[in-house]
Amino acid sequence: MASRVTEKHLIRPYGDRKDDGVVQISFVLPVPVSEKAKEAAAQVAKKLGLTHVLVASMEKAGEDYSFFVVYGRTHLQLDFAAIEVPVIEHRKHGFDDLNDAIERDVGRKIVVVGACIGTDSHTTGIDAIMNMKGFAGDYGLERYRMFRAVNLGSQVEPRALVEKAKELEADAVLVSKVVTQRDVHKEDARNLIDAAKEAQIFTRTIWLFGGPRVDHKTALELGFDAGFGPGTKPSDVANYIYYRLLERQGRAPPPQPTAHGTQDATIAGVKE
Repeated sequence: MASRVTEKHLIRPYGDRKDDGVVQISFVLPVPVSEKAKEAAAQVAKKLGLTHVLVASMEKAGEDYSFFVVYGRTHLQLDFAAIEVPVIEHRKHGFDDLNDAIERDVGRKIVVVGACIGTDSHTTGIDAIMNMKGFAGDYGLERYRMFRAVNLGSQVEPRALVEKAKELEADAVLVSKVVTQRDVHKEDARNLIDAAKEAQIFTRTIWLFGGPRVDHKTALELGFDAGFGPGTKPSDVANYIYYRLLERQGRAPPPQPTAHGTQDATIAGVKE
C-alpha cells in the first residue's frame, strides 16, 4: 500500500505584506550608543543572513551597553505541513463531571503536590493552578472535592519537594518555573527528576512542568509526563492528571457519556 503523501504548505515570515520575509530582531551589544554601534548592529543582522537591514531603534541599556531593534528580510521558508509537535489530546470534563468521574473511576481523592523549585520566588503560576480561586474563572485544584492539593509555595529545593511527595504518596507533582536565565529552569527540573529516581517514586508519580517558557516538548525531553505553558487553566491540569492516572493503572478511559453537563473539548497545545 502506497504511503500517504502530504501536500506541502510553504510559509515565510511577513511584516507589511504576505511573504515579504520581513522580521524584527532585538539584542544588546556591549558598546556605548554611537553611529559606529548602530553600524555594528546592522552588520550583526546581515551576518545572520538578513537583507534590506534597517536599525529602527538604538537606546542606552546601561554604561557601555546599547539595545537595538532591527528590521530585515529573510529568504527562509519552511513546510508547515511537515512540522510535528507532541500534544496531549483528550476529552475535557467540566468541573462537576470530573469530580464525579474521579469518584467513580479512582474511588479516592487524587493527591497533587506543587511548588516553585530552586531559588524561584514567583508563585503566580502555581497559585493559579493550585489555589481555590483558580484562574480566569476556572476553579483551582483546591476547589475540587476529589483532589487533595498541597501547595508548598516558592523556593522549594527539588529534594525537599520529592521528600514531601513521597511522604504524602502523591499521585502527581506539579512544578512551576518562571526564572529561566542560563536555563536554570532546566537544571532544576533535571535535579528534581534525578531526586525522584533516587527516592524510587519516579515511575509511580505523574510529573508535570509548567511556566511561561515551558512547552510539552521541552517537558518530555527533561523526563516529565507533560508540560503546560502560558494560558493553561486548572481544569486542563486536572483533566490531564485524571486521564494519565487511569493510563498509569493500565485502564482504558471510560466511554464518553451522552448526558448533559459534559464538555467535549480538547486541551489545546498538549499531547503525549
